[in-house]
Amino acid sequence: MFIGMEVVGVRVEMPSNQPILLLKEIDGSRFLPIWVGASEASAIAFAQQGVEPPRPLTHDLMREIVESLDATLTAVHLTEMRDGVFYANLIIRSGGSSTTTISARPSDAIALALRTHSNILASSELLDDAGVEIPAQEGGSENQEVERFRAFLEEINPDDFAG
Repeated sequence: MFIGMEVVGVRVEMPSNQPILLLKEIDGSRFLPIWVGASEASAIAFAQQGVEPPRPLTHDLMREIVESLDATLTAVHLTEMRDGVFYANLIIRSGGSSTTTISARPSDAIALALRTHSNILASSELLDDAGVEIPAQEGGSENQEVERFRAFLEEINPDDFAG
């Protein structure tokens, strides 16, 4: 079973200076932190902020290729974490009803999903294994959610998710 996720944001975790992407369960209180590369973090942040670069970035190019082939990225599936590494699949529909699954890094898949307004879904097993419960506060706002994320980041490091 897959669960709908939304991108909360990207932040640099200190002191390691490592970018981290935070996803949140749409109908729940679990979060999924994924450490990503700097260029992927920038690509995700640009897409979230609606930044249009003067020349296409890699993920913009990927979107153009998919669309020019008359295909649609219907969803990104975050499937599992093995040895501290997250795995994802692009679910692409082409030719009307034909569906293709392509393995991808979660950061690339999410950067593309944001550009194509596609669903981001995590397997329930992945959320059970790597999801972090951060209870919502009554009347909480998005800013409070980001503050809880920052507090969470201060207490963890990538090794917490290894093995």
